[in-house]
Amino acid sequence: MKSPLLSLPGAVPAEGPDEGVAAHYGDLFREQRALADGTGFVDLSHRGVLTVTGDDRLSWLHLLITQHVSELPAGRATEALVLTANGHIEHALYLVDDGTTIWVHVEPGTQGALLAYLESMKFFYRVEVADRTEEFALVHLPAGSIVNLAEGEAAAVRETPYGRDVFLERGRLEEFAAAHGPAVGVLAHEALRVEAHRPRLGFETDHRTIPHELGWIGTAVHLQKGCYRGQETVARVQNLGKPPRRLVFLHLDGSEVHLPGSGTPVRLAADGPDGRKLGFVTTSARHHELGPIALALVKRNVPVDAELVAESTAAAQEVVVEP
Repeated sequence: MKSPLLSLPGAVPAEGPDEGVAAHYGDLFREQRALADGTGFVDLSHRGVLTVTGDDRLSWLHLLITQHVSELPAGRATEALVLTANGHIEHALYLVDDGTTIWVHVEPGTQGALLAYLESMKFFYRVEVADRTEEFALVHLPAGSIVNLAEGEAAAVRETPYGRDVFLERGRLEEFAAAHGPAVGVLAHEALRVEAHRPRLGFETDHRTIPHELGWIGTAVHLQKGCYRGQETVARVQNLGKPPRRLVFLHLDGSEVHLPGSGTPVRLAADGPDGRKLGFVTTSARHHELGPIALALVKRNVPVDAELVAESTAAAQEVVVEP
């Protein structure tokens, strides 16, 4: 779904999963600094939006996801996963309940499959699930933003440590931009996400990723809740073993012109570019202060002090998930 904010001056369209919104508006580092300082907003209107209504909405959703939401207070933001029967990550949900409706945003293009799964699990519960992507859009106000939303301006708001996710009527996007700009592109948003070590579905995940590998235990997975699909794998790894891979943060050699892209092999620097593959880059970005950075998934037994190389780019690692 193409955002009307692509008509703003300087807008350069994003590609890949973020197609439909702006990658940047002409000055990537200025936009990053604006977000870091709590100014501007990010157009995330390409993300999917679902709602769940009905008297049983919280108790029903509680049975299907990794998070404890049966008694979720109105206005409290949380995040959750839907797992396969084998415990692999299938969906990531970012949600808030406003007292009558659960508002959820998800990765672009995943809302249809998630909706189909949720519909198949309704049974006798008093719930209604709807894809509201064509009606409502998401924008992000960064942490520290002093924007005061007018009454009725937002349909719902998720307050998080990283800022506010604002659900608003899609037709009000241009009005919102005029009132609360400047607009900031998704590349700046992604750079700050990488800096914060925050995983993203479809970027840090593949078909066999389990939550422990990405540090999603505790934030998106509640360990003291009842049964849900994939819960046996979560409990077994948590109590009896270790995940096969772990997420790391990489400081990349700043002298390289090109960033290593998603999927770039990661190896021990001592073994050179022909050494054994130990993992791969998931997301890379240029940061306004840190320079080139990345997230990567590596084998759990890679030493935490090992110097790495992403293809031909030297990479110093920081631990995100303990081995």
